[in-house]
Amino acid sequence: MPGFFHNLLRMLRERRGTDMNFLCRLLLSERGEASQTALAQEIINTYQGMNAAQRRGFFEMLCQEFSPVKAEIREAAARYDKTPNAETLAALFEAVEPPRQELIRRINTAPHGTETLVSLRQDLLASSSQAAKFAPLDADLKHLFKSWFNRGFLRLERISWQTSALLLEKLIRYESVHEINGWPDLHRRLEADRRCFAFFHPALRDDPIIFVEVALAKGLGGGLEPLLDVHAPVLPPEQADSAVFYSINNCLKGLRGVPFGSFLIKQVVAELAAEFPNIKTYATLSPLPRFAQALRDNDNEAGFTRDRLSRLLMEFARDLMSLAKRRDPVEAFFVLLEHPLANREILSAPLERLALAYLTRAHQNGKLYDPVATFHLSNGARLEGIFAFGNLRPYGMEASFGVTANYRYLPAELEENHERFIRKGQIRVSDGLYREHKRLTAAWQPSREIQPRSKSH
Repeated sequence: MPGFFHNLLRMLRERRGTDMNFLCRLLLSERGEASQTALAQEIINTYQGMNAAQRRGFFEMLCQEFSPVKAEIREAAARYDKTPNAETLAALFEAVEPPRQELIRRINTAPHGTETLVSLRQDLLASSSQAAKFAPLDADLKHLFKSWFNRGFLRLERISWQTSALLLEKLIRYESVHEINGWPDLHRRLEADRRCFAFFHPALRDDPIIFVEVALAKGLGGGLEPLLDVHAPVLPPEQADSAVFYSINNCLKGLRGVPFGSFLIKQVVAELAAEFPNIKTYATLSPLPRFAQALRDNDNEAGFTRDRLSRLLMEFARDLMSLAKRRDPVEAFFVLLEHPLANREILSAPLERLALAYLTRAHQNGKLYDPVATFHLSNGARLEGIFAFGNLRPYGMEASFGVTANYRYLPAELEENHERFIRKGQIRVSDGLYREHKRLTAAWQPSREIQPRSKSH
């Protein structure tokens, strides 16, 4: 490294935290590979030494100082409009792309650059109160991550009890759907009738990007406990006819919004089909993470207004009012929900109807209220079954009063179901749910949201 450059970096190190603007501009101006890498590393070191307030200042600087120049965009657009050819189009692309993106690419050349940038986006997303201010930087990071973490770069690996202890410890830490309570719990989840698969990226060799846990079972059920019971007997895999995906975990918060799950599920289905030809059914046992919230969100016109709740509960009104000693069925329902397990016999049917309405009809901000439903339905699954009190663990009771759902993946339907959901908002439900879906759709009226799909076999 030239002596001048070495002395400059030494001077900047002494003033760390005050020269990031200069460092970033210097990195963008450098052409030599060695000096680019050294500068990128210096930016990373400086960023890692910042406190939360300094990092927010850094994000603001990147948004303000490294955006496209509007005048240059207008000029390039005018030239392309006058002479639309490859040269003017390339110039327009160059004018539109924020200098931030090239800066991020160059930071990525340093050792652990990708890891640092993923961590940086996690810090950025944590500043939720200033999300609008930092939106340009977030958009650039997400855009680049979608290219850097596309399916072609990801490697699928099975996680077993023989996997390194370091990685198994991370599995315990990253499990966010159903907490892993120590090594015996993890060991049961990796037995012969269980499978765990994860995607890895070459730039993050020691960290899974996303992982899925699968139970090999006889038939589909809606209860979580048989899948998580540490003392449950191990089913010989050759006796299984179903694969139940019961936990999917995105591990790195900085990659939120970068899609991996659909690729993972499809590849795991292919892996399991090759290993176990006896398995014919592939489905999930999924949570309803915002069901309780949606039921209480009575001011949402696209959700559970009081009038809709009253119509949906009409069939169960007498039993609800009698047990709760209330004269209004909606009020009675919520009184009984204060102690759901004590009233499960009366609450099961109403909860399943309302859960079906929640998964297929309730919207918020123009989208389905439930993010898990959106994920599976957009990937071509159909809603197969709903089960009251399928998850009796405290977090399941708090989020959804214990309700769980099956989404089934049938290869012959995936493409059609995906297209209908994405293009028209149509949701495919199983034959077992069809009649109830039709009844609740009528009770949901008046509504302009998703119309029920006609019955098909």
